Amino acid sequence: LSAGLLRQATYTTTRLGIYSVLLERFGGADGTPPPFLAKAAMGMTAGAAGAFVGTPAEVALIRMTADGRLPPGERRGYRNVFDALVRMAREEGVLTLWRGCIPTMARAVVVNAAQLASYSQSKQFLLDSGHFRDDILCHFCASMISGLVTTAASMPVDIVKTRIQNMRTIDGKPEYRNGLDVLIKVVRYEGFFSLWKGFTPYYARLGPHTVLTFIFLEQMNKWYQRLFLSA
Repeated sequence: LSAGLLRQATYTTTRLGIYSVLLERFGGADGTPPPFLAKAAMGMTAGAAGAFVGTPAEVALIRMTADGRLPPGERRGYRNVFDALVRMAREEGVLTLWRGCIPTMARAVVVNAAQLASYSQSKQFLLDSGHFRDDILCHFCASMISGLVTTAASMPVDIVKTRIQNMRTIDGKPEYRNGLDVLIKVVRYEGFFSLWKGFTPYYARLGPHTVLTFIFLEQMNKWYQRLFLSA
C-alpha cells in the first residue's frame, strides 16, 4: 500500500499536472481544445515525464507485491516503500531505482496517449452530442470509455514492464534482454492473446481508477477556477 500510494503521489500528479498545463497552453484562444493528435502527443509527453519520476516507487511496488510468491530464502522482506528504496540503493546501487525505466516510460506513453487523449476526446464528443452537460455524469461516461481504451492499449506494454522489473538472474544472466525479448518469449511460449490475459480484472482495476481520477480532477479544476482564477 505504501508503495502504491507513493507511486500515485509521484507519477499521477506529475502526468496530470503536465497534461493540464499543455492542454491549456496549446488550446485555442477562444477555449477550443487542440485536435486529437495534439492531445495524444501531450499525453505521451506527460506520461513519459511522470513515469521517470515515479519509477523508483514503481520498482518498489512490483517487488513488494511479488515478494510473497518467492521461496522464503529469496524474499526481500521490505518493511515499507522507504525501506525498499533505501535498501535497493544501498545493496544494488542507485540506478536500480530506475531499473525498467525505459519500458515503464514506454508503457506510460501508451497509457497516457490512450487515457488522457481518449478522455478529452470522449468528453468533447459527448458534449457536442447535445445529450450531456459538463457535469459528473459526462465525466463518468467519458472516463469509462477512456478506461476501456486504455486497458486494451496498455496491457501488452504493462506485461513487458512488470516482467523486466521482476525478472531474476539465472546463471549470471538476466532472464530477459530487453522489452522486445519479453514480447517474443510471451508470444512464442504463451500465445499471442496471452498479452491480454486477465483483461477483465485489469479493466476492473483500471476502470474505477480512471473514473475516480478524472472525476476528482474535474472537480478540483472547477474549484480552482472558482476560487483562484475568478477572484
